[in-house]
Amino acid sequence: MSFSIEGKTAIVTGAANGVGLAIARHFANQGANVMFADMDEAGLENELGVLPEDGAIRSFAGDLRERLSIANLLSATLDAFDRVDILVNGSRQIIPSDPLNLDDNSISVMLEQNMITALRLSQLVAKRMIKQADPDSDRQAGAIVNLSSIAARRTHPDLMAYSVSTAALDQMTRSMAVALAPKRIRVNAVAFGSVMSESLKGALKKNRSFREDIEDHTPLGRIAAPRELADAVQYLASEGAGFITGQIMTVDGGRTLLDPVAAPAH
Repeated sequence: MSFSIEGKTAIVTGAANGVGLAIARHFANQGANVMFADMDEAGLENELGVLPEDGAIRSFAGDLRERLSIANLLSATLDAFDRVDILVNGSRQIIPSDPLNLDDNSISVMLEQNMITALRLSQLVAKRMIKQADPDSDRQAGAIVNLSSIAARRTHPDLMAYSVSTAALDQMTRSMAVALAPKRIRVNAVAFGSVMSESLKGALKKNRSFREDIEDHTPLGRIAAPRELADAVQYLASEGAGFITGQIMTVDGGRTLLDPVAAPAH
């Protein structure tokens, strides 16, 4: 079975920077048609420049927390490439929580951004995957990969809302996997930690000692580059993973193997 995604069409959200950008670029380098989606229009323009109208790379700027933006993203992808085979839900946000503040609404904000948005987009894209699937084939009709975090399993009080939202995303992944399996659509997630995401980069600028703390609590002793996640996501999206669904693949340099007493799980 091949790990190739050449000729497939993928939507990658959160693609203006960090991990999402690295995955989208990797997919394009592997021969896929890729829709780079993000609410940061300036960031997309800065990274992609002027794109040819008939190229294999397109971009979409919009707030995917809004249902109309989700519908417009799918329409733009179909207008450009006629189909969609892979969805990577990479759009995410981290904000601090105050567990003892009754007015803190961070949990609802994080659930909306990190789980509900991914759920709505997955539902809409899955309907398209079902519609375009060959009824006489036993090959996969589509693949969805959610970007989660090791924070779903280990947490820090300041990141309570983020942890709750990623745990919800993991359970959504499992539930959607069961729901979509009869339609030959696989749903998996990659939970990562000790990876240089955009949020971690910002945290390290504020606290330089944070890097040493993370490295000390990561058995492989380093922080991975965003591109190091891309191969794992490609594998889960490819037909080489054709019998894998509802799984949360951990990519964290071994960090979750250690006693969870140290730094927040970025």
